[in-house]
Amino acid sequence: MSAKRRVFLHVGAPKTATTYVQDRLARNAKLLAEHDVHFPTRPPRVNATLFHFRAALDLLGQDWGGHPGHARGSWDAMVRRARRRSGTVVISHEILAPAPADAIVRAKRDLADAELHIVYSARDLARQIPAAWQESVKQGRRWTYRRFLDGLEHDKPWFYRAFDLPSVLSAWGAGLDPSHVHVVTVPPAGAPGDELWLRFCRVLGIDPAWAPRDSERVNESLGVAETQVVRRLNRRMDRATRRESTFDELIREMLAHNELVGRVSPPVRMPPRLMPWAEAETARWVEWIEQSGVDVVGDVADLLPLPTPEGERYVDPDKVSTKQQLRVAMDALTAMTREAARRPDPDQQLIQKVRTHAKRIRE
Repeated sequence: MSAKRRVFLHVGAPKTATTYVQDRLARNAKLLAEHDVHFPTRPPRVNATLFHFRAALDLLGQDWGGHPGHARGSWDAMVRRARRRSGTVVISHEILAPAPADAIVRAKRDLADAELHIVYSARDLARQIPAAWQESVKQGRRWTYRRFLDGLEHDKPWFYRAFDLPSVLSAWGAGLDPSHVHVVTVPPAGAPGDELWLRFCRVLGIDPAWAPRDSERVNESLGVAETQVVRRLNRRMDRATRRESTFDELIREMLAHNELVGRVSPPVRMPPRLMPWAEAETARWVEWIEQSGVDVVGDVADLLPLPTPEGERYVDPDKVSTKQQLRVAMDALTAMTREAARRPDPDQQLIQKVRTHAKRIRE
């Protein structure tokens, strides 16, 4: 094992500001490298976060809607870049959390020449569960909130397996010194904006001054009406099974991540009826953390689910009024129409290319 290299493998969980952390590492990659902290990239046209995503896909043997084989070889490329570095190497993607045993064995084997650390960020279920449903809808799922919640309680889908802290860290942490397994708790609402980043800096051994460039990538939440409109649009477009890049990008990026965020629609909350279940799950997490001896950065109290704020009525996302949905749908249609008018006509683009090529031939 190389005493000069430590690899921090950040495996999730989803919806714990992983996008923000990854983007901040990427934005400050050159400055961090001056201090022997490395966030591997793959030039020239693949950005760092996409490279880490493809490496994770390759390790898991998946494509996630991309063309078959698009991620092939990315994990090996990541490992080669990690092996070329001394100091600290950070590899990060949240889809690794519920990885199968064979993928975990391969990752540990491929990184065995370094001191391996596992990093897992965890958030309270009262915020985590609504965020997970919204994210699944943004990505094309068509299920109602009730169906999603029923699955969490009974079927244990991908999202919950990724959130299940004891299960994830028992698998990834097997055979490692507990001090090399790090749980970073997501600060409660109202905490200073950079508190989560500072917690990651403590785990990674980074002086915050080495990464001064903040990230602008914030995966903002949708309200109940906005999420319902996107869900119904997914059904109408058969989006979950037809991953056509043009309209999928418009729905996910333009609507779900931009036009429909920050509105006045009530937020998606966890139903009060699930609070006893969430509290029991959290107690199981905390008990596992305390017995395992893993390193905790933050406070396990951050994981305690909080009920709907006093004075705020719980709104069932599946029962949003037609009037509210219509208002959101008209705004979405307006944004789509403006975007269509802004984009160049592909036929005119082709004609222009032919004319330019013909002119070059004549010259």
